[in-house]
Amino acid sequence: MSLLSLIRHGQDQGCRPHPRHLLDHGQWSAMAEALAADPTVDLLALWAEPGVVHACLLAEGGCIIASCAAPDGRYRALSPVRPGAVRFERMVGDLWGLVADGALDARPWLDHGRWPLVGPLALKPAANALPPQQPQFLTVEGEGVHQIAVGPVHAGIIEPGHFRLHVQGETVIRLEERLGYLHKGSIGLMLGKPARVAARFAGRLSGDSTVAHAWAFAQAVEAALGIVPPPRALALRGVMAELERLHNHLNDWGSICNDAAFVWPHARAGVLREGVLRAADAAFGHRLMMDRVVPGGVTDDLRPGGAEAIAAALALVEAELPVLGAIYDSHASLQDRVVGTGILAPALAASFAAGGIVGRASGRGFDARRSPGYAPYAGEAVPGLAAPGMAAGDVDARARLRLAEAAESIRLLGLLLARLPPGTAPAELAVPLPQRGGEGLGLVEGFRGECLHWVALDDGGLVRGVFPRDPSWLQWPLLEAAVEGNIVADFPIINKSFNCSYSGVDL
Repeated sequence: MSLLSLIRHGQDQGCRPHPRHLLDHGQWSAMAEALAADPTVDLLALWAEPGVVHACLLAEGGCIIASCAAPDGRYRALSPVRPGAVRFERMVGDLWGLVADGALDARPWLDHGRWPLVGPLALKPAANALPPQQPQFLTVEGEGVHQIAVGPVHAGIIEPGHFRLHVQGETVIRLEERLGYLHKGSIGLMLGKPARVAARFAGRLSGDSTVAHAWAFAQAVEAALGIVPPPRALALRGVMAELERLHNHLNDWGSICNDAAFVWPHARAGVLREGVLRAADAAFGHRLMMDRVVPGGVTDDLRPGGAEAIAAALALVEAELPVLGAIYDSHASLQDRVVGTGILAPALAASFAAGGIVGRASGRGFDARRSPGYAPYAGEAVPGLAAPGMAAGDVDARARLRLAEAAESIRLLGLLLARLPPGTAPAELAVPLPQRGGEGLGLVEGFRGECLHWVALDDGGLVRGVFPRDPSWLQWPLLEAAVEGNIVADFPIINKSFNCSYSGVDL
């Protein structure tokens, strides 16, 4: 029996538009064995509810969710066959107290031992009566090996995270991250809330991806309730998402240059990004467009003069992108720092199902706007959606891809604005949410990759279950691999070329 057929033999749980099936322990174990034999099926996420574990898989251009009850608090681990499951399994243990039998790594992840409860999202959380333990890091043995500890407090205005480097001379032998310092209890804060109240927390999972996360959450709620936002709302979501993608790619590309001690491109990219942010503020009343995407549609239409402000900002960026690219290419000292540095092998990117720039720069051409696809990108509304990619997998590839995707976002924004469906009345911007139950999965391409949100609503329309997944979950482990064998001085530039979200995985 094929993997998908095996999952579909489970009980259909009515999730839309991507189905969820409840498997028994035997079927879940058989699924794990089938995953080992079928490398074409990707694991996108693993999460839980009290007494139940869920796994979202990507196959044949669509998603399917497999679930398994764990009444005794245990389930078979998937990490031996999908290494991307490691940190999900650790997170499930921290939040829901479920143990993955046979897991490759059973250490805590989010829980640093300072929470008042153990398994705070479990059906019966236990009081934490133990003192915090010292963190455990994987060891490296060899002559001349020593450790360098970086963070969680850093010199710049960045998120907190601890990096433990094992080095031999100047060469990094192993890198390991310790995150969780930004744990906000996002899932617990969303439970029991009306969908539009919970949407505020979804949009704050990672502030630089607020549009993508809010859209993925809204998409899941809309699928659960069987409603479709108005066409103009969907188009405006696309405009906001491409503005978000553009300003982040400009920021990341400039920061890569800055970490290579080439300050001028960083400053110039910052000026261009500021123009995009000001245009977003003029068009939507908020520089990051936070809280503008809600379940059912959007809160606001384009403000007077907003389209013109966006067009003016795009014209400046479009005119300067070739100049920035030429400057990047013509400086040998910069090329020496980025070419061949921090290589992520395509096979490794594929085994972790890495999305976004990280995946595409290493040959994995996944883009949720194309497949599974969603409006306004689906069909003929935005023809010719490009998916620029390469396979070099180094810092240079990730930098070049950001410039290419910035240019693509400018093209898409021109099409979306030119083809905005008519309508400014409230009913043409959002539809009301019916008060009923349902379950849905949303998948939206953010600037880092696909943002995945699963939502279950009870009969009163309140959030009964939820899981927001940032693409960084599957990218942080790959940063560790990309840094190995490089010199310590190149760690910052490799890290910046990935630009994974700390907050997005700290939940």
